Amino acid sequence: MLTGVPLLIVFVLAVALMIVAISKWKVHPFLSIMGVSLILALLSIEDITTIPTIIGAGFSGTFTSIGIVIILGALVGILLEKTGAALKMADCVVKLVGKNHPEAAMVIMGWIVSIPVFCDSGFVVLNPIRKSLVQRTRKSSVACTVALSMGLYISHCFIPPTPGPIAAANTLYQGVGLEVNLLLVMGIGALCSILPLIAGYIFALLIGKKVKAADEPTNDAVVGQSYEELVASYGKLPNGFAAFAPILVPIILMGLSCALSMAGTSIAVITFLGTPIIALAVGVIIGLILLLAAKKGNEFYDLTNETLKTTGPILFVTAAGGVLGKVIASGDLINFIKDNATALQVLGYLFPFLLAALLKTAQGSSTVAITTSAGIVAPLMATLGWTSPIQAALLVVSIGAGAMVVSHANDSYFWVVTNFGEMKAEDGYKTQTLGTLVIGIAAIINVLIVSIFA
Repeated sequence: MLTGVPLLIVFVLAVALMIVAISKWKVHPFLSIMGVSLILALLSIEDITTIPTIIGAGFSGTFTSIGIVIILGALVGILLEKTGAALKMADCVVKLVGKNHPEAAMVIMGWIVSIPVFCDSGFVVLNPIRKSLVQRTRKSSVACTVALSMGLYISHCFIPPTPGPIAAANTLYQGVGLEVNLLLVMGIGALCSILPLIAGYIFALLIGKKVKAADEPTNDAVVGQSYEELVASYGKLPNGFAAFAPILVPIILMGLSCALSMAGTSIAVITFLGTPIIALAVGVIIGLILLLAAKKGNEFYDLTNETLKTTGPILFVTAAGGVLGKVIASGDLINFIKDNATALQVLGYLFPFLLAALLKTAQGSSTVAITTSAGIVAPLMATLGWTSPIQAALLVVSIGAGAMVVSHANDSYFWVVTNFGEMKAEDGYKTQTLGTLVIGIAAIINVLIVSIFA
């Protein structure tokens, strides 16, 4: 069994092999990730009899956490498309921000929505608006995809009531005997979002000129009918409130549940309705009502079937990424990083950033990277002089910035963005992976600037 530096080297080589297999050798991502996961498991797990169980747990864990959410979110999306509600939402957004700035609308909308909602769920739910904005404005699909993804990701890693920042705040504040101040963490998180939001927006504009997706707008007379003709083909569009309801109602339900949880209380009905699966099921019901109102109820079976065919490949590739993360977490790599954390202490706020970045890149989950990093840093806070409430808040955000770096094949969000954004896997590395590196670096720069005045 490999441990320590040899295991770290093998991990880096394994990730490189996986990227080459997917992008150069055209091996399907599912087979590439599963193959690399098995190789790493054989080299890093002492008891090989446990490997099948570990692989099974990683695979099924993804379905448990996000599988149904992806299916229901995609079903909401297709209902919005078929009823014309997505077009109506796009119209409302264009009137608000102007036809020339859909990328700005996406990054801001994503940042707001992901405060109460997981970034994976948020992307699936907001994707119909993105697609309609692309059709409405004729702007780059990739630029809008990346802008939406970056906006969602920043608040997901920075701002409570997302579970990662909440858990980190509890651990770090209690580590130096302070009362948890989530309002301060939210304020610092919002302040430190400025540079990464700007960087994410600029990166989206630039990468949109270089990478193309399958759903880019076309000038072809047959395929690309005018927007006005497209609207006319739906007959009467839903009103603005009805169009937004399948998305807004689930977000409100999840937001209420998170707000009550953050306040230390709960109401059974709100907690039930606020779980992502139930909230999105409510969104599906509202979307079905719109479909019935449009006299297209007889299409619901075919739409459901189409959704399942579309989401199947996404689910299996995402689950393979879960296997890779589970295999790495079951080996000695995480312990190696923990054992050598003291060597990074001299770096100040760069220390928690780099620690979280190592953990994020290794095992894929931002939430796991945030909570694990907080647990490592908490005992060191007094020694390093991080004892005030604002310093604890800056630590939370520093860790969150590291947990952005980088989103690649072992991260479910990578596959959600790549597949729903209709990009190839190799384009996902150019957009999602590179983009999360850009916003992560911008985020820690923002933290260091704020820390000067803290």
